[in-house]
Amino acid sequence: MASLNKVLLIGNLTRDPDVRMMSNGRPVCNFGLALNRSYKDAEGNRKDETTFVEVESFGPRAEAIGKFFAKGRAIFIEGRLKLDQWESKEGEKRSALKVVLDSFEFVDSKQEGTSAEPRNTEPASTPTPSPSPKTDPTKESSPPSTANNTDLDDDVPF
Repeated sequence: MASLNKVLLIGNLTRDPDVRMMSNGRPVCNFGLALNRSYKDAEGNRKDETTFVEVESFGPRAEAIGKFFAKGRAIFIEGRLKLDQWESKEGEKRSALKVVLDSFEFVDSKQEGTSAEPRNTEPASTPTPSPSPKTDPTKESSPPSTANNTDLDDDVPF
């Protein structure tokens, strides 16, 4: 039987990302995501519904999220669902559904009150360029091909 485990979400961070190092030295980042939905009920009244989701990221993406995102900032994520199960101290079985992030994109270039600079407090020897909106800083991109475009003028200064 075939199966598919794919999640696409756009929402706002509910808290600053928490980046930690696992015992093997790999970074892991945890953050909450608020997903808002507006609709009209049967009587025509506008209703708002918020769903809260926990998200987990690993490796370079975890570091990038910790560096460029803060509470309230919008993010688009692509990932998969994961069910965590454990037993509480009282012996009760517990479970939680979370999203494991595969990739992300910036939704906005900068929100009011947040800096375009990374949230890293360590001094940098060279300035870190701010990523452009709707790009994943962990993915390499190649410049667009101009081989078939004969309208390009080499004298254009930009």
